[in-house]
Amino acid sequence: MAVRHQYENSNDIGVFANLTNSYCLTAIGGSENFYSVFQNELAQDIPVVKTSIAGTRLVGRMTVGNKNGLLLPNSVTDQEALHIRNSLPDDVIVQRIDERLSALGNCIACNDYVALIHPDLDEETEEIIADVLGVEVFRQTVAGQILVGSYCKFSNQGGVVHPQTSIQDLDELSSLLQVPLVAGTVNRGSDVVSAGLIVNDWAAFCGLDTTSTELQVIENIFKLKGANTSAMVTNMRASLVDALV
Repeated sequence: MAVRHQYENSNDIGVFANLTNSYCLTAIGGSENFYSVFQNELAQDIPVVKTSIAGTRLVGRMTVGNKNGLLLPNSVTDQEALHIRNSLPDDVIVQRIDERLSALGNCIACNDYVALIHPDLDEETEEIIADVLGVEVFRQTVAGQILVGSYCKFSNQGGVVHPQTSIQDLDELSSLLQVPLVAGTVNRGSDVVSAGLIVNDWAAFCGLDTTSTELQVIENIFKLKGANTSAMVTNMRASLVDALV
């Protein structure tokens, strides 16, 4: 199920949090309510870690990761890196990258198998991404935008890309990623999809301004409805039977 959420009056929760199938990173300094929403949805399955990156709250834009690993910019402090390493599962590799384009979340989009990267990233960075995240790496643009991490968001189930992506590009990206894609928006028409949406294989969080139509598109393409809906129907039937008996 997709949940609407915001951080300190900002609907860009993808800027302040990073979600994968193994862990969730969130920015420090938010209200307790901000964390409790993540805790309620995720804590049974994965750790929810409060941290800063290079002293900033821009956790979602400065880091990128999947179930296999997490990449941090070179500007991250030793204390932050140690805290993150100690908080994540042992099988997740945490690695710093010495890369000129240090907002890694804007330059890289990935799931557990494939990564799309900014065309100008270093070759060394490309190799580290492949090794640490265990993915196939493709240099790509999305709707002519080089910040692939900002303009698309995909999991192992599906993905949302910039609304002006052509049908041809959509097909090409879909065959690269091997998941169904849809061109869409979040936060009432924002094309910076990744800033307003974080997602893994069973949960999604998007900005509070996201319309019900956008929410429906997100739930359908990421296949978030099925399991929850059937469980809900089963529970409703059970309670109806109890009431009748």
